[in-house]
Parts: sequence; C-alpha cells; structure tokens
Amino acid sequence: MRKLAASTIAIALAAGAFISTEHEAHAQQIALTGPLKGAPPVMRLRQYRAGRFEIAPEFAFTLLDEYQHSYFVGGKINYYFTEWLAVGLWGGGFLNTPTDLTSQIDNIAPRDQLDQSNVAPCVPTNAVSQAGATCPGGGSPGDSTHPTFQNQTAQLVWTIMPQITAVPFRGKLALFQALFVDTEAYIFLGAGAVGINERANCGEPGTSEPSCNDVKSFVLASQVKFAPTFGIGLSFFLNDIVNLGVEYRAFPFSWNRGGFDSRGLGPNNNFPDGEINGQDETFKFNQVIGISVGVMLGTRKTSQ
Repeated sequence: MRKLAASTIAIALAAGAFISTEHEAHAQQIALTGPLKGAPPVMRLRQYRAGRFEIAPEFAFTLLDEYQHSYFVGGKINYYFTEWLAVGLWGGGFLNTPTDLTSQIDNIAPRDQLDQSNVAPCVPTNAVSQAGATCPGGGSPGDSTHPTFQNQTAQLVWTIMPQITAVPFRGKLALFQALFVDTEAYIFLGAGAVGINERANCGEPGTSEPSCNDVKSFVLASQVKFAPTFGIGLSFFLNDIVNLGVEYRAFPFSWNRGGFDSRGLGPNNNFPDGEINGQDETFKFNQVIGISVGVMLGTRKTSQ
C-alpha cells in the first residue's frame, strides 16, 4: 500500500510540473529560391497577341437549318492592343444546299390549283404528284418558267461584321500529361450586315408586282439585313505564329426563310393576306460553328 501511495504522489507531481511549464511554438520557414523568387504570377509570361495582327481563314456551318444548309467560307482579322483586347472584322460568303425537308416538300406536298401562292407550282420529275399539265416536272434552280420549292427558299449570301474581342481566360491543356498546348478562351461582340436572297415581294394591289400565285413570283431578290453578332471560342497555340481555333457564333435577325405568305392580316397580323413582303419575316437565332487557322503577324513578346 505504501508503494502504491508513493507511486501515485510521484505521477501527480510530474503532471503538475508539465502543465505549469510554458512551451514556445516554432514554425518552419520554407525559403523560395530560383527565378520565381519574389516574382508576380504574370511575370515572364508569354504574350502571343499583344501588339500583333491575327489573320484567320475560317470554315463554318449553320445549325438547325430548315430549308437550306449554309456553309461559310471566309475569315477574320484582328489587331490586339493588349494581350486581352482587340478590334477586327469577321466576314465572307456562304454556299447553300437544300435540306431534306425542302426535297420532301417538292416531292410530296400537294399543290392547290386554286391557290398556289405558298408553294411553287412545279415539282421534280420523280414527284408523287404533278402540278397540272403546264408543269413538265420542274426546272433548274432559278428557272422562273417552272419553279420548284427550292426556288423560293431564302439563302445566306455574304456577311461582314466589325467586332471587339476580349481574351479573359488562358492556360494549358495536357494530353496524357506529356503534350502541353497554350490555350486561350475568348468572347466577342459586334454588329454588321448580312446579304441574303429572299423571295421577292408580290401581290400588292396597284403595283407592278406579280400575283403571288404567278409562276414569276417564285424568285429570289437580294436584300441586306443588319444584325448583332456575339459568341465564344477557343484558340490552341501550336507555336508562336500559328493557332487553331474553334468558335460558336450567333447573328440573329428576321427573314422569310420559306418564302411563305404567313402574316399580314387579322389580329396581330398573324394570318395570310395574299401578299409576300416584310410582314412575313420571322425571327431566327442564326448560329454557326466554325474552325479557323490563325496566323499571328509580328513578334511574340514576354511580360516584364
């Protein structure tokens, strides 16, 4: 019992002495050495754009097409005042091909012999139905003697859009942690002109316009539309001069894509009025996806 009491007293005295002793905390200091010592995050950063011109040929295609597929061939040119801000132009021409819906309308849709103002009276030779004895099966696009539905569907022709480009994000993409490429994300905003071919006006009383059921009314006329443009893109720099780009762009405006008489009469002009004019145009959020190859003119710089 005496040994147990002595052991207990000794443990208590040792614990009290430990608690009453002050301890000083020490933190380990890690010294950073080398070229990054004291450097800001953007020091010695490669600048691909600052003070340089970019010329980028581009191929693009439209999305959600109704009656005509459009393929853009053109490009853009930009001048970068800084690494992240530029002014420039985007523009070029379009090639058009009919969609399957256009072909199906020509081949299958019946023609009303009493009112042929909405769909051209002729159909291709292999059609299910003909549009009367005066139509031998349709002609080539632009043939006003025997027009088909394709003759009245609107087309994109050309565009030119001044724009401002900003580059807020940059970094690197890695493939299998072995191949690294400098990558930048950019946004742009602008406005400009779009040239289109749209079904010509017809049916207005007291004018020289043909009736909208006259075969001569199923033709296209040139028009110019003004529209905003905006979108986003990615640039992958292969070296100091060449980059690959992928871009989404929108340029919304109103146009009569099918060449139909669909508006102009009744409440809110929501019913056909026997005329083809600007009231028959409807809004569309025109969109394209493009691929470009950019060439940077000038010498790449390095931030201080």
